[in-house]
Amino acid sequence: MPNRLQHETSPYLLQHADNPVDWYPWGEEAFAAAREQDKPILLSIGYAACHWCHVMERESFEDPQTAAYMNEHFINIKVDREERPDVDDIYMQATLLFNRGNGGWPMTVFLTPDGHPFHAGTYFPPEPRYGMPSFRQVMEAVVETWRKKRGEVERAGRALAEELSRAMAAGLTREPELLTPAILDDAAQEMLRRTDPLHGGLTRGAPKFPNPINLEFLLRYHAATGHEPAREVVLFTLRKMARGGLYDQLGGGFHRYSVDERWLVPHFEKMLYDNALLSRVYLHAWQISGDPFLREIAEETLDYVLREMTSPEGAFYSTQDADSEGEEGKFYVWTAAEIRAALDGVVEPVDAVLAYWGVTEEGNFEGRNILHVADLLERVAVRHGLSVEQMREAVSAARTVLFTLRKNRVPPARDEKIITAWNGMMLAALAEAGRVLDMPDYVEAAVANARFLLEEMSGPDGRLWRTYRDGVAKINGYLEDYAHVIDGLLELYQSTFDRRWFAEAQRLADLVLAHFRAEDGGFYDTSDDHEALIVRPRSIQDNATPSGNAMIAYDLLRLTGYTAETRYEEAALSIYHALGSMLAEYPLAFGEMLIGLDMALRRPVEVAIIGDPSDERTRALLRVVRQKYRPLAVVALSPHNAESNAVPPLLRTRTLRDGAPAAYVCENFVCAAPVSTPEALAEVLDGLEEEPDEGE
Repeated sequence: MPNRLQHETSPYLLQHADNPVDWYPWGEEAFAAAREQDKPILLSIGYAACHWCHVMERESFEDPQTAAYMNEHFINIKVDREERPDVDDIYMQATLLFNRGNGGWPMTVFLTPDGHPFHAGTYFPPEPRYGMPSFRQVMEAVVETWRKKRGEVERAGRALAEELSRAMAAGLTREPELLTPAILDDAAQEMLRRTDPLHGGLTRGAPKFPNPINLEFLLRYHAATGHEPAREVVLFTLRKMARGGLYDQLGGGFHRYSVDERWLVPHFEKMLYDNALLSRVYLHAWQISGDPFLREIAEETLDYVLREMTSPEGAFYSTQDADSEGEEGKFYVWTAAEIRAALDGVVEPVDAVLAYWGVTEEGNFEGRNILHVADLLERVAVRHGLSVEQMREAVSAARTVLFTLRKNRVPPARDEKIITAWNGMMLAALAEAGRVLDMPDYVEAAVANARFLLEEMSGPDGRLWRTYRDGVAKINGYLEDYAHVIDGLLELYQSTFDRRWFAEAQRLADLVLAHFRAEDGGFYDTSDDHEALIVRPRSIQDNATPSGNAMIAYDLLRLTGYTAETRYEEAALSIYHALGSMLAEYPLAFGEMLIGLDMALRRPVEVAIIGDPSDERTRALLRVVRQKYRPLAVVALSPHNAESNAVPPLLRTRTLRDGAPAAYVCENFVCAAPVSTPEALAEVLDGLEEEPDEGE
């Protein structure tokens, strides 16, 4: 018989609905049962694309004897961490404390009936191995401790909750005097010191994560200072990643991370947020370098999302699994014989294509091959007596054949729940790419997504929901949901100049100020009317995605540039002031904060353009703003003389110049004389984007 998870919408929870474990979803029903039956809680947290989550399910949760023991001794709760980042964050912090900094998923936490954690771990095998106890041994020890040392367990749980509360406020040191351009210099130098000079990346050794947030910071640092090492590290890393197995050489898009230091062997799951963040870094790197390869990767990544991760309503799905047919990576890997058979008589010479993708008879992954760019196309062409163009045509033809053939394989499962924050990230990526690359299809996809978020992911009161599937939206939106949707709407406004998108971004920002703001600086992750947990979480460090605090601070600074409302700037600065020296001491954990601080120190560059966007003279002005990487620019446009109540306020009272389109460039709402030629606009913008003096 299906358990209680059968009524959930999360694909991850539904995967466990037929387990013999009597799973509860997170909620009062489970805690009431724990109190009534006087049992501890076994909390299991994971997500649909998690390989080891599936392993533990097969080994333990589907085993009748293990399930019987769980049902007898525990109230069992299963949580999708993507639906409930608040629950995940609290109990991951507990897991890290219990395990000396080690954590991961599946996460296994034992709680008192009032939710206080008293023991935690991650994956446990069915039998003791690799120095780990078996899952059964862990449960038996917990049951014995619960029976014999109940009082100690409860006291320890309460003490740990207090420690978690203190830990979540750690770093709020209030050192605003430290917030100078020097902190950005120190952070950039620390990042560059850690880089891998051989394989690229901001860390050495394995595993290796793409880290798009910090790569983005280094690009902004280069834009501000002209610092060439920052630029070169980013470009080198991006090229290495895109040529490795981390990147899907046939279908586009990035896998989660590389298990080796060379970006060769990925953990094969694909996450929407990775591809949203990385596509923007590649786009910006192309703007800086002009390298067509980087633009190609940005486009292929976005095309992958539109092709495989987009719902009929215009929303974006969450993840694709690492596994298919019970094997990790099976969908993506090839034997040399399979490729030869597919390309024989279609692509010549096949040996050149195999050499380009590093395909060998013995393989590089469990007897098969992960396709990667093993050598530069030009060198492979010379070795096989081909011109560069012939080689390029052979690789392109081979890619088409193999991609078509791969469609006949059993694909990895797709988690089709819609997460608001992650959709906001992809909304921003598509909107920006659409205007920078002049690709209307991307902008149209962004518009469809924005409509979905504002219509289907919003309640009657205009507040955001966290997750949606099969027509059901639920769970109060978190700070990161609001922050990323605001970011996406501001990007979409700059691509369409439809005032609706700006107005909605400002409305959502006002909701954040009303419901998430903390008394001592910054914001909580949950709203003031959210479910009460043992701790009200407040994350300030980035993980795989930017922290909600960092993202909302950046949004508020941009809104300041559009509106001149100091309340936005004051709220943003309260976050930076609360962090002080931590930003320089631990830069790898605060990339998005550093991005916002860069804007706070150098100030937004406010650009108001008056002119019909269909007029070539107006389009020429827009190209100056859009084609170059200008991370400080906030841009507004009105097709005609703007009235005193124009939206955004940056446009107010701006007029055409002698009947011709004009651009007004301002800083702190103090404006230079309007200009009407692209050359004059470029000169003004370039002058404002220079590095600030120390202490500004």
